[in-house]
Amino acid sequence: MDISSQHYRRKIQELTLLFEISQLLDGNPDIKSAIQPLLESMAENMGMHRGTITLVNRKTQEITIQAAYGLTELEISKGTYHIGEGITGRVVATGEPVIVPNVSKDPSFLNKTGTRGEENKKDLSFICVPIKIGHETVGTLSVDRLFADGISLDEDVRLLSIVASMISQALKLRQQMEEEKLVLVAEKERLQKQLQERFQPSNIIGNSQAMQEVYDLIGQVSRSEATVLIRGQSGTGKELVAHAIHYNSFRADKPFIKVNCAALPESIIESELFGHEKGAFTGALTSRKGRFELADGGTIFLDEIGELTPMTQVKLLRVLQEREIERVGGVETIKVNVRVVAATNRALEEEILKGTFREDLFYRLNVFPIHIPPLKDRKSDVMQLADHFVEKYSERNHKNVKRISSPAIDLLMSYHWPGNVRELENCMERAVLLSSDQVIHSYHLPPSLQSAESSNTRSASTLQEALDQLEEEMIREALKTARGNRARAARELGLTERIMGLRVDKFNIDCTQYKTKMSGTNPNDTEM
Repeated sequence: MDISSQHYRRKIQELTLLFEISQLLDGNPDIKSAIQPLLESMAENMGMHRGTITLVNRKTQEITIQAAYGLTELEISKGTYHIGEGITGRVVATGEPVIVPNVSKDPSFLNKTGTRGEENKKDLSFICVPIKIGHETVGTLSVDRLFADGISLDEDVRLLSIVASMISQALKLRQQMEEEKLVLVAEKERLQKQLQERFQPSNIIGNSQAMQEVYDLIGQVSRSEATVLIRGQSGTGKELVAHAIHYNSFRADKPFIKVNCAALPESIIESELFGHEKGAFTGALTSRKGRFELADGGTIFLDEIGELTPMTQVKLLRVLQEREIERVGGVETIKVNVRVVAATNRALEEEILKGTFREDLFYRLNVFPIHIPPLKDRKSDVMQLADHFVEKYSERNHKNVKRISSPAIDLLMSYHWPGNVRELENCMERAVLLSSDQVIHSYHLPPSLQSAESSNTRSASTLQEALDQLEEEMIREALKTARGNRARAARELGLTERIMGLRVDKFNIDCTQYKTKMSGTNPNDTEM
Protein backbone atom coordinates (compact mmCIF):
# COMPACT_ATOMS: atom_id res chain seq x y z
CA MET A 1 0.00 0.00 0.00
CA ASP A 2 1.53 3.38 -0.97
CA ILE A 3 1.85 6.38 1.37
CA SER A 4 -1.15 8.27 -0.05
CA SER A 5 -3.40 5.24 0.46
CA GLN A 6 -2.18 4.86 4.05
CA HIS A 7 -2.84 8.55 4.69
CA TYR A 8 -6.33 8.30 3.18
CA ARG A 9 -7.14 5.24 5.26
CA ARG A 10 -5.90 6.94 8.41
CA LYS A 11 -8.09 9.99 7.72
CA ILE A 12 -11.15 7.74 7.28
CA GLN A 13 -10.38 6.04 10.59
CA GLU A 14 -9.99 9.41 12.31
CA LEU A 15 -13.30 10.71 10.97
CA THR A 16 -15.04 7.47 11.98
CA LEU A 17 -13.57 7.71 15.46
CA LEU A 18 -14.52 11.37 15.93
CA PHE A 19 -18.06 10.71 14.71
CA GLU A 20 -18.49 7.77 17.12
CA ILE A 21 -17.09 9.82 20.03
CA SER A 22 -19.43 12.70 19.17
CA GLN A 23 -22.39 10.30 19.21
CA LEU A 24 -21.32 8.82 22.54
CA LEU A 25 -20.88 12.20 24.25
CA ASP A 26 -24.08 13.72 22.86
CA GLY A 27 -26.28 10.70 23.49
CA ASN A 28 -25.35 10.06 27.13
CA PRO A 29 -26.26 12.56 29.87
CA ASP A 30 -23.77 10.90 32.26
CA ILE A 31 -20.24 11.73 31.10
CA LYS A 32 -18.69 8.99 33.24
CA SER A 33 -20.72 6.25 31.57
CA ALA A 34 -19.83 7.65 28.12
CA ILE A 35 -16.04 7.69 28.46
CA GLN A 36 -15.62 3.92 28.86
CA PRO A 37 -17.12 3.11 25.42
CA LEU A 38 -15.19 6.13 24.10
CA LEU A 39 -11.89 4.43 25.02
CA GLU A 40 -13.07 1.18 23.44
CA SER A 41 -13.82 3.04 20.19
CA MET A 42 -10.33 4.58 20.29
CA ALA A 43 -8.76 1.14 20.71
CA GLU A 44 -10.67 -0.16 17.71
CA ASN A 45 -9.98 2.78 15.38
CA MET A 46 -6.42 3.89 16.21
CA GLY A 47 -4.64 0.77 17.43
CA MET A 48 -4.49 1.93 21.06
CA HIS A 49 -2.94 -0.73 23.32
CA ARG A 50 -4.12 0.84 26.58
CA GLY A 51 -5.85 4.08 27.44
CA THR A 52 -6.92 6.07 30.49
CA ILE A 53 -8.93 9.18 31.27
CA THR A 54 -8.09 10.92 34.55
CA LEU A 55 -9.81 13.80 36.31
CA VAL A 56 -8.58 16.17 39.02
CA ASN A 57 -10.43 16.22 42.33
CA ARG A 58 -10.84 19.94 43.12
CA LYS A 59 -10.99 19.36 46.87
CA THR A 60 -8.07 16.93 47.36
CA GLN A 61 -6.09 17.99 44.22
CA GLU A 62 -5.51 14.29 43.51
CA ILE A 63 -5.57 12.94 39.94
CA THR A 64 -7.43 9.64 39.66
CA ILE A 65 -8.33 7.31 36.78
CA GLN A 66 -12.02 7.63 35.90
CA ALA A 67 -12.08 5.14 33.01
CA ALA A 68 -9.53 2.81 31.43
CA TYR A 69 -9.08 0.36 28.59
CA GLY A 70 -6.72 -2.60 29.04
CA LEU A 71 -6.40 -2.22 32.84
CA THR A 72 -7.85 -4.35 35.64
CA GLU A 73 -9.82 -2.87 38.56
CA LEU A 74 -6.79 -3.35 40.83
CA GLU A 75 -4.51 -1.59 38.36
CA ILE A 76 -6.97 1.29 38.03
CA SER A 77 -7.11 1.72 41.82
CA LYS A 78 -3.30 2.19 41.89
CA GLY A 79 -3.43 5.02 39.34
CA THR A 80 -3.53 8.01 41.68
CA TYR A 81 -1.20 11.00 41.14
CA HIS A 82 -0.46 14.37 42.68
CA ILE A 83 -0.18 17.45 40.48
CA GLY A 84 3.35 17.51 39.06
CA GLU A 85 3.97 13.83 39.84
CA GLY A 86 5.05 11.70 36.89
CA ILE A 87 4.03 12.43 33.33
CA THR A 88 0.29 12.58 34.11
CA GLY A 89 0.92 15.03 36.96
CA ARG A 90 3.22 17.12 34.74
CA VAL A 91 0.58 17.40 32.00
CA VAL A 92 -1.99 18.61 34.57
CA ALA A 93 0.51 21.10 36.02
CA THR A 94 1.68 22.54 32.69
CA GLY A 95 -1.38 22.05 30.53
CA GLU A 96 0.88 20.81 27.70
CA PRO A 97 0.90 17.36 26.00
CA VAL A 98 3.82 14.97 26.57
CA ILE A 99 5.15 12.28 24.19
CA VAL A 100 7.33 9.41 25.46
CA PRO A 101 8.51 7.53 22.34
CA ASN A 102 9.90 4.64 24.41
CA VAL A 103 8.76 4.32 28.02
CA SER A 104 11.68 2.03 28.94
CA LYS A 105 14.11 4.92 28.37
CA ASP A 106 12.25 7.67 30.26
CA PRO A 107 12.80 7.71 34.07
CA SER A 108 9.82 10.09 34.56
CA PHE A 109 7.47 7.32 33.46
CA LEU A 110 6.36 5.92 36.85
CA ASN A 111 4.26 2.91 35.75
CA LYS A 112 2.17 3.29 38.92
CA THR A 113 -0.52 0.90 37.72
CA GLY A 114 2.07 -1.84 37.23
CA THR A 115 0.63 -2.86 33.87
CA ARG A 116 3.82 -2.43 31.90
CA GLY A 117 6.39 -5.09 32.83
CA GLU A 118 9.99 -4.82 31.73
CA GLU A 119 9.33 -7.18 28.84
CA ASN A 120 6.51 -4.94 27.57
CA LYS A 121 8.01 -1.50 28.19
CA LYS A 122 10.58 -1.87 25.41
CA ASP A 123 7.91 -1.73 22.69
CA LEU A 124 5.58 0.95 24.10
CA SER A 125 5.12 4.63 23.37
CA PHE A 126 3.10 6.80 25.77
CA ILE A 127 1.15 9.94 24.86
CA CYS A 128 -0.66 12.12 27.39
CA VAL A 129 -2.71 15.23 26.50
CA PRO A 130 -4.56 17.67 28.82
CA ILE A 131 -8.33 17.95 29.12
CA LYS A 132 -9.09 21.64 29.65
CA ILE A 133 -12.11 23.74 30.51
CA GLY A 134 -11.09 27.27 29.59
CA HIS A 135 -7.57 27.75 30.96
CA GLU A 136 -7.98 25.15 33.71
CA THR A 137 -6.66 21.61 33.21
CA VAL A 138 -9.26 19.28 34.71
CA GLY A 139 -7.80 15.93 33.63
CA THR A 140 -5.82 13.99 31.05
CA LEU A 141 -6.30 11.56 28.18
CA SER A 142 -3.42 9.12 27.72
CA VAL A 143 -2.72 6.10 25.48
CA ASP A 144 -0.13 3.37 25.09
CA ARG A 145 0.86 2.51 21.53
CA LEU A 146 3.08 -0.28 20.35
CA PHE A 147 6.35 1.36 19.30
CA ALA A 148 7.09 1.00 15.61
CA ASP A 149 9.01 2.86 12.93
CA GLY A 150 6.95 4.96 10.55
CA ILE A 151 4.20 5.84 13.02
CA SER A 152 3.86 9.59 13.50
CA LEU A 153 3.28 10.24 17.21
CA ASP A 154 2.67 13.92 16.41
CA GLU A 155 -0.38 12.89 14.40
CA ASP A 156 -1.59 10.89 17.42
CA VAL A 157 -1.12 13.95 19.64
CA ARG A 158 -3.20 16.03 17.24
CA LEU A 159 -6.00 13.45 17.19
CA LEU A 160 -5.94 12.93 20.97
CA SER A 161 -6.06 16.70 21.51
CA ILE A 162 -9.22 16.87 19.39
CA VAL A 163 -10.79 14.03 21.42
CA ALA A 164 -9.72 15.71 24.69
CA SER A 165 -11.35 18.94 23.49
CA MET A 166 -14.60 17.09 22.79
CA ILE A 167 -14.49 15.53 26.26
CA SER A 168 -13.85 18.93 27.84
CA GLN A 169 -16.87 20.44 26.05
CA ALA A 170 -19.03 17.60 27.32
CA LEU A 171 -17.64 18.06 30.82
CA LYS A 172 -18.31 21.80 30.66
CA LEU A 173 -21.92 21.19 29.62
CA ARG A 174 -22.42 18.65 32.42
CA GLN A 175 -20.77 21.03 34.88
CA GLN A 176 -23.17 23.83 33.90
CA MET A 177 -26.10 21.44 34.24
CA GLU A 178 -24.90 20.38 37.69
CA GLU A 179 -24.47 24.01 38.76
CA GLU A 180 -27.96 24.86 37.50
CA LYS A 181 -29.30 21.80 39.31
CA LEU A 182 -27.63 22.92 42.54
CA VAL A 183 -29.15 26.39 42.14
CA LEU A 184 -32.59 24.85 41.58
CA VAL A 185 -32.16 22.54 44.57
CA ALA A 186 -31.06 25.46 46.75
CA GLU A 187 -34.03 27.53 45.55
CA LYS A 188 -36.38 24.61 46.20
CA GLU A 189 -34.98 24.23 49.72
CA ARG A 190 -35.35 27.97 50.32
CA LEU A 191 -38.97 27.97 49.14
CA GLN A 192 -39.64 24.77 51.10
CA LYS A 193 -38.27 26.39 54.24
CA GLN A 194 -40.26 29.56 53.56
CA LEU A 195 -43.46 27.57 53.13
CA GLN A 196 -42.71 25.49 56.21
CA GLU A 197 -42.19 28.62 58.30
CA ARG A 198 -45.30 30.24 56.86
CA PHE A 199 -47.59 27.31 57.53
CA GLN A 200 -46.44 26.31 61.00
CA PRO A 201 -49.46 26.04 63.35
CA SER A 202 -47.76 28.55 65.65
CA ASN A 203 -48.12 31.16 62.91
CA ILE A 204 -51.81 30.56 62.26
CA ILE A 205 -53.43 33.53 63.95
CA GLY A 206 -55.96 32.96 66.68
CA ASN A 207 -55.69 32.34 70.41
CA SER A 208 -59.31 31.45 71.13
CA GLN A 209 -60.14 28.21 72.87
CA ALA A 210 -61.70 26.85 69.67
CA MET A 211 -58.46 27.41 67.76
CA GLN A 212 -56.34 25.92 70.55
CA GLU A 213 -58.29 22.71 70.07
CA VAL A 214 -57.55 22.82 66.34
CA TYR A 215 -53.82 23.28 67.03
CA ASP A 216 -53.85 20.26 69.33
CA LEU A 217 -55.44 18.11 66.63
CA ILE A 218 -52.90 19.30 64.03
CA GLY A 219 -50.07 18.38 66.41
CA GLN A 220 -51.51 14.92 67.02
CA VAL A 221 -52.09 13.97 63.36
CA SER A 222 -49.19 15.67 61.53
CA ARG A 223 -46.56 13.03 62.30
CA SER A 224 -48.84 10.15 61.34
CA GLU A 225 -49.87 8.82 57.93
CA ALA A 226 -53.60 9.07 58.69
CA THR A 227 -56.03 10.46 56.13
CA VAL A 228 -57.47 13.77 57.38
CA LEU A 229 -60.86 15.33 56.64
CA ILE A 230 -60.97 19.07 57.36
CA ARG A 231 -64.50 20.42 57.77
CA GLY A 232 -65.75 23.97 58.09
CA GLN A 233 -67.46 26.83 56.34
CA SER A 234 -65.92 28.56 53.31
CA GLY A 235 -63.29 31.08 54.27
CA THR A 236 -62.37 29.55 57.63
CA GLY A 237 -58.85 28.56 56.53
CA LYS A 238 -59.10 24.85 55.73
CA GLU A 239 -56.23 25.10 53.25
CA LEU A 240 -53.98 26.66 55.88
CA VAL A 241 -54.64 23.71 58.18
CA ALA A 242 -53.81 21.30 55.33
CA HIS A 243 -50.53 23.15 54.77
CA ALA A 244 -49.74 23.02 58.48
CA ILE A 245 -50.34 19.25 58.57
CA HIS A 246 -48.07 18.65 55.57
CA TYR A 247 -45.21 20.94 56.62
CA ASN A 248 -45.12 19.40 60.09
CA SER A 249 -45.15 15.83 58.79
CA PHE A 250 -42.34 13.50 57.74
CA ARG A 251 -43.29 14.35 54.14
CA ALA A 252 -42.47 18.07 54.53
CA ASP A 253 -39.67 17.97 51.92
CA LYS A 254 -41.88 16.20 49.38
CA PRO A 255 -44.56 17.70 47.08
CA PHE A 256 -47.75 19.30 48.38
CA ILE A 257 -50.27 19.16 45.54
CA LYS A 258 -53.58 21.09 45.78
CA VAL A 259 -56.69 20.12 43.84
CA ASN A 260 -59.90 22.16 43.95
CA CYS A 261 -62.48 19.53 43.04
CA ALA A 262 -65.20 22.16 42.56
CA ALA A 263 -63.12 24.08 40.00
CA LEU A 264 -62.47 21.14 37.68
CA PRO A 265 -65.08 20.30 35.01
CA GLU A 266 -66.54 16.79 35.19
CA SER A 267 -65.09 15.96 31.77
CA ILE A 268 -61.45 16.42 32.84
CA ILE A 269 -61.37 15.73 36.58
CA GLU A 270 -60.34 12.07 36.15
CA SER A 271 -57.53 13.08 33.81
CA GLU A 272 -56.40 15.77 36.25
CA LEU A 273 -56.36 13.39 39.21
CA PHE A 274 -55.08 10.20 37.61
CA GLY A 275 -53.42 11.35 34.36
CA HIS A 276 -54.00 10.02 30.85
CA GLU A 277 -52.26 8.12 28.10
CA LYS A 278 -51.60 9.45 24.62
CA GLY A 279 -54.73 9.17 22.48
CA ALA A 280 -57.04 8.44 25.43
CA PHE A 281 -59.39 11.15 24.17
CA THR A 282 -59.51 13.95 21.63
CA GLY A 283 -56.70 16.38 22.40
CA ALA A 284 -54.59 13.88 24.39
CA LEU A 285 -51.53 14.35 22.18
CA THR A 286 -49.07 13.10 24.79
CA SER A 287 -49.14 11.05 27.97
CA ARG A 288 -49.58 13.13 31.12
CA LYS A 289 -49.11 12.48 34.82
CA GLY A 290 -52.04 13.20 37.10
CA ARG A 291 -52.00 15.01 40.44
CA PHE A 292 -51.66 11.76 42.39
CA GLU A 293 -48.47 10.83 40.52
CA LEU A 294 -47.09 14.35 40.96
CA ALA A 295 -47.75 14.08 44.70
CA ASP A 296 -45.96 10.73 45.01
CA GLY A 297 -44.05 10.66 48.29
CA GLY A 298 -45.86 13.77 49.54
CA THR A 299 -49.39 15.00 50.26
CA ILE A 300 -52.39 15.66 48.03
CA PHE A 301 -54.99 18.14 49.28
CA LEU A 302 -58.44 17.53 47.81
CA ASP A 303 -60.43 20.68 48.51
CA GLU A 304 -64.23 20.64 48.18
CA ILE A 305 -64.25 16.83 48.11
CA GLY A 306 -68.05 16.82 48.26
CA GLU A 307 -68.18 18.06 44.65
CA LEU A 308 -66.72 14.87 43.13
CA THR A 309 -68.86 12.90 40.68
CA PRO A 310 -69.99 9.36 41.65
CA MET A 311 -67.62 7.75 39.10
CA THR A 312 -64.64 9.74 40.38
CA GLN A 313 -65.61 8.81 43.94
CA VAL A 314 -65.31 5.12 43.01
CA LYS A 315 -61.80 5.63 41.58
CA LEU A 316 -60.74 7.71 44.55
CA LEU A 317 -61.94 4.95 46.89
CA ARG A 318 -59.63 2.53 45.10
CA VAL A 319 -56.67 4.87 45.56
CA LEU A 320 -57.37 5.13 49.28
CA GLN A 321 -57.74 1.36 49.63
CA GLU A 322 -55.03 0.04 47.30
CA ARG A 323 -52.70 3.04 46.93
CA GLU A 324 -52.66 2.53 43.16
CA ILE A 325 -54.11 4.27 40.10
CA GLU A 326 -54.68 3.74 36.39
CA ARG A 327 -54.36 6.58 33.91
CA VAL A 328 -57.32 7.37 31.69
CA GLY A 329 -56.95 5.20 28.59
CA GLY A 330 -54.23 3.07 30.21
CA VAL A 331 -54.07 -0.49 31.52
CA GLU A 332 -50.93 -0.26 33.64
CA THR A 333 -51.41 -0.12 37.41
CA ILE A 334 -49.26 2.59 39.00
CA LYS A 335 -48.42 2.46 42.71
CA VAL A 336 -48.50 5.82 44.52
CA ASN A 337 -47.28 6.68 47.99
CA VAL A 338 -49.50 9.64 48.80
CA ARG A 339 -51.07 11.00 51.96
CA VAL A 340 -54.59 12.31 51.39
CA VAL A 341 -55.90 15.40 53.16
CA ALA A 342 -59.43 16.35 52.10
CA ALA A 343 -61.66 19.32 52.92
CA THR A 344 -65.33 20.15 52.53
CA ASN A 345 -67.87 22.77 53.58
CA ARG A 346 -70.74 20.35 52.98
CA ALA A 347 -72.51 18.16 55.50
CA LEU A 348 -71.42 14.86 53.95
CA GLU A 349 -73.75 12.86 56.18
CA GLU A 350 -76.69 14.59 54.50
CA GLU A 351 -75.15 14.00 51.06
CA ILE A 352 -74.94 10.28 51.89
CA LEU A 353 -78.66 10.22 52.69
CA LYS A 354 -79.37 11.97 49.38
CA GLY A 355 -77.27 9.39 47.54
CA THR A 356 -74.79 11.95 46.13
CA PHE A 357 -71.81 10.85 48.23
CA ARG A 358 -70.61 7.30 48.84
CA GLU A 359 -70.79 6.13 52.42
CA ASP A 360 -67.71 3.86 52.09
CA LEU A 361 -65.66 6.79 50.72
CA PHE A 362 -66.81 8.99 53.59
CA TYR A 363 -65.52 6.49 56.15
CA ARG A 364 -62.22 6.21 54.29
CA LEU A 365 -61.78 9.97 54.35
CA ASN A 366 -63.12 10.58 57.83
CA VAL A 367 -60.29 8.77 59.63
CA PHE A 368 -59.20 11.91 61.50
CA PRO A 369 -61.71 14.77 61.22
CA ILE A 370 -60.76 18.36 62.12
CA HIS A 371 -63.51 20.97 62.39
CA ILE A 372 -62.56 24.62 61.82
CA PRO A 373 -64.90 26.93 63.77
CA PRO A 374 -66.53 29.88 61.96
CA LEU A 375 -65.25 33.34 62.84
CA LYS A 376 -68.48 34.26 64.64
CA ASP A 377 -67.64 31.55 67.20
CA ARG A 378 -64.18 32.92 67.86
CA LYS A 379 -64.81 36.65 68.31
CA SER A 380 -61.72 37.01 70.50
CA ASP A 381 -59.59 36.39 67.38
CA VAL A 382 -61.21 39.11 65.27
CA MET A 383 -59.02 42.02 66.34
CA GLN A 384 -55.84 39.94 66.26
CA LEU A 385 -56.64 38.99 62.68
CA ALA A 386 -57.70 42.55 61.76
CA ASP A 387 -54.43 43.99 63.11
CA HIS A 388 -52.47 41.43 61.14
CA PHE A 389 -54.28 42.22 57.89
CA VAL A 390 -53.77 45.97 58.41
CA GLU A 391 -50.03 45.40 58.76
CA LYS A 392 -49.93 42.98 55.83
CA TYR A 393 -51.73 45.23 53.35
CA SER A 394 -50.07 48.40 54.59
CA GLU A 395 -46.71 46.90 53.73
CA ARG A 396 -47.93 45.46 50.44
CA ASN A 397 -49.47 48.77 49.30
CA HIS A 398 -46.70 51.02 50.67
CA LYS A 399 -48.96 52.72 53.20
CA ASN A 400 -48.42 53.52 56.86
CA VAL A 401 -51.70 52.67 58.58
CA LYS A 402 -51.00 52.51 62.29
CA ARG A 403 -54.28 51.71 64.03
CA ILE A 404 -58.00 51.02 63.89
CA SER A 405 -60.40 53.58 65.37
CA SER A 406 -62.69 52.66 68.27
CA PRO A 407 -65.95 52.96 66.24
CA ALA A 408 -64.39 50.72 63.55
CA ILE A 409 -63.43 48.21 66.23
CA ASP A 410 -67.01 48.24 67.52
CA LEU A 411 -68.28 47.46 64.01
CA LEU A 412 -65.75 44.67 63.50
CA MET A 413 -66.61 43.07 66.83
CA SER A 414 -70.40 43.29 66.41
CA TYR A 415 -70.53 41.90 62.86
CA HIS A 416 -71.38 38.19 62.42
CA TRP A 417 -68.87 37.52 59.56
CA PRO A 418 -70.76 35.09 57.30
CA GLY A 419 -67.74 35.02 54.96
CA ASN A 420 -65.40 34.20 57.87
CA VAL A 421 -61.69 35.08 57.78
CA ARG A 422 -61.70 35.59 54.01
CA GLU A 423 -64.37 38.30 54.34
CA LEU A 424 -62.47 39.97 57.17
CA GLU A 425 -59.28 40.00 55.11
CA ASN A 426 -61.05 41.59 52.14
CA CYS A 427 -62.61 44.24 54.41
CA MET A 428 -59.26 45.20 55.92
CA GLU A 429 -57.52 45.33 52.54
CA ARG A 430 -60.21 47.73 51.29
CA ALA A 431 -59.98 49.83 54.44
CA VAL A 432 -56.19 50.14 54.15
CA LEU A 433 -56.52 51.36 50.58
CA LEU A 434 -59.14 53.96 51.58
CA SER A 435 -57.30 55.28 54.63
CA SER A 436 -55.65 58.67 54.16
CA ASP A 437 -54.64 59.56 57.74
CA GLN A 438 -52.90 56.39 59.01
CA VAL A 439 -56.12 55.30 60.74
CA ILE A 440 -58.86 52.82 59.79
CA HIS A 441 -62.17 54.64 60.47
CA SER A 442 -65.65 53.12 60.57
CA TYR A 443 -66.55 54.78 57.26
CA HIS A 444 -63.70 52.86 55.60
CA LEU A 445 -65.51 49.60 56.25
CA PRO A 446 -68.02 48.14 53.77
CA PRO A 447 -71.69 49.21 54.03
CA SER A 448 -72.71 45.72 55.17
CA LEU A 449 -70.81 46.26 58.40
CA GLN A 450 -72.27 49.72 58.92
CA SER A 451 -75.94 48.75 58.52
CA ALA A 452 -78.17 48.64 61.58
CA GLU A 453 -78.72 44.91 61.12
CA SER A 454 -75.06 43.95 60.95
CA SER A 455 -73.58 46.46 63.39
CA ASN A 456 -76.41 47.14 65.82
CA THR A 457 -76.02 50.90 65.18
CA ARG A 458 -78.52 53.45 63.94
CA SER A 459 -77.75 55.17 60.65
CA ALA A 460 -78.01 58.94 60.51
CA SER A 461 -81.19 60.08 58.80
CA THR A 462 -80.66 63.83 59.21
CA LEU A 463 -77.77 66.24 58.92
CA GLN A 464 -77.73 66.79 62.69
CA GLU A 465 -77.52 63.06 63.39
CA ALA A 466 -74.64 62.70 60.94
CA LEU A 467 -72.82 65.62 62.61
CA ASP A 468 -73.43 64.12 66.03
CA GLN A 469 -72.00 60.78 64.91
CA LEU A 470 -68.88 62.44 63.48
CA GLU A 471 -68.48 64.56 66.63
CA GLU A 472 -68.78 61.51 68.88
CA GLU A 473 -66.23 59.59 66.82
CA MET A 474 -63.72 62.48 66.94
CA ILE A 475 -64.15 62.83 70.72
CA ARG A 476 -63.69 59.11 71.26
CA GLU A 477 -60.57 59.15 69.08
CA ALA A 478 -59.13 62.10 71.01
CA LEU A 479 -59.83 60.35 74.34
CA LYS A 480 -58.23 57.19 73.03
CA THR A 481 -55.08 59.13 72.01
CA ALA A 482 -55.02 60.94 75.38
CA ARG A 483 -55.52 57.68 77.30
CA GLY A 484 -58.78 58.95 78.82
CA ASN A 485 -57.37 62.36 79.88
CA ARG A 486 -60.25 64.77 79.09
CA ALA A 487 -58.14 67.92 79.44
CA ARG A 488 -55.54 66.75 76.95
CA ALA A 489 -58.23 65.45 74.56
CA ALA A 490 -59.95 68.86 74.73
CA ARG A 491 -56.71 70.66 73.82
CA GLU A 492 -56.20 68.35 70.81
CA LEU A 493 -59.71 69.16 69.58
CA GLY A 494 -59.43 72.89 70.31
CA LEU A 495 -62.22 72.77 72.94
CA THR A 496 -62.44 74.09 76.47
CA GLU A 497 -62.57 71.54 79.27
CA ARG A 498 -66.13 72.63 80.04
CA ILE A 499 -67.34 72.01 76.45
CA MET A 500 -65.45 68.72 76.45
CA GLY A 501 -67.26 67.68 79.65
CA LEU A 502 -70.64 68.57 78.16
CA ARG A 503 -69.91 66.53 75.01
CA VAL A 504 -68.76 63.53 77.05
CA ASP A 505 -71.99 63.69 79.07
CA LYS A 506 -74.07 64.17 75.92
CA PHE A 507 -72.70 61.01 74.27
CA ASN A 508 -72.52 59.08 77.55
CA ILE A 509 -68.82 58.28 77.06
CA ASP A 510 -66.96 56.39 79.80
CA CYS A 511 -63.45 57.91 79.77
CA THR A 512 -62.00 55.18 81.99
CA GLN A 513 -62.23 52.62 79.17
CA TYR A 514 -59.44 54.50 77.37
CA LYS A 515 -56.98 54.58 80.26
CA THR A 516 -55.19 51.39 79.16
CA LYS A 517 -53.43 51.06 75.85
CA MET A 518 -55.08 48.67 73.41
CA SER A 519 -53.03 45.86 71.87
CA GLY A 520 -51.17 46.61 68.65
CA THR A 521 -50.80 44.74 65.43
CA ASN A 522 -49.81 41.13 65.22
CA PRO A 523 -46.68 40.40 63.17
CA ASN A 524 -47.48 36.82 62.27
CA ASP A 525 -46.87 35.75 58.71
CA THR A 526 -50.05 33.84 58.00
CA GLU A 527 -53.63 34.12 58.91
CA MET A 528 -56.63 32.07 59.67
